[in-house]
Amino acid sequence: MVHVVIVVPCYNEERRLPVQAFRDFQFPGARVEFCFVDDGSRDGTWSVLQSLNAADPERFRILKLERNGGKAEAVRQGILHAAGQHPDLVGFWDADLATPLDEIPLFLDVFRERPEMEMVFASRVRLLGREISRRRGRHYIGRVGATLISASLGLAIYDTQCGAKLFRLNDDIRSVFDTPFLARWIFDVEIIARYVRRRGRDEAARRIYELPIRKWQDVKGSKVGSLDFIRALRDLWRIRRAYGKAR
Repeated sequence: MVHVVIVVPCYNEERRLPVQAFRDFQFPGARVEFCFVDDGSRDGTWSVLQSLNAADPERFRILKLERNGGKAEAVRQGILHAAGQHPDLVGFWDADLATPLDEIPLFLDVFRERPEMEMVFASRVRLLGREISRRRGRHYIGRVGATLISASLGLAIYDTQCGAKLFRLNDDIRSVFDTPFLARWIFDVEIIARYVRRRGRDEAARRIYELPIRKWQDVKGSKVGSLDFIRALRDLWRIRRAYGKAR
């Protein structure tokens, strides 16, 4: 049975974390565990996570960071912590479950059917028969950003920023998370840039799979603000400067 550990970064999620959804999630085809990382929250998030852990310590693991370092560092620390359990797959998922947990089996299907794949990313593609609900402004800004990101990476990738990603744990994936990210806002792009640097662009393109998910929705209380597009452009410049030679 495939062993999966999914990191869930949490910052001030006391009132937003859908605790019951995590408790209810069951998938008999795999051993799926969650590693919740409290990124220096100032509210009662840690108490909520402790309750989850107490109810089922094998399925809900918790990690506390004493100071807020941002989502990128919370994910990185969580992945390194999860890797110590030697799972087959590791990844991360947004705490608000904008991507429902019911999408996880689709990710696992890709890894099972395509053993060459090492990264599977959720992609928010608005297709008939799918429920992808994004605010119009964020959608258009996202498309502009995706075009710039694709040009920078040299890869025809549609959506780097959806917060649901899984990786096949091996030395190449471990190396991606070994050191802190330069980018704070679009560290997902830096994950790909590091992987491309290690694997080469053509090989990386053969081992990354974008999965059009069935359902995604903007959740009220999102921490993404109007200035974050500017911050993302700054991060993209840093990534191009640091990893441009990888292409």
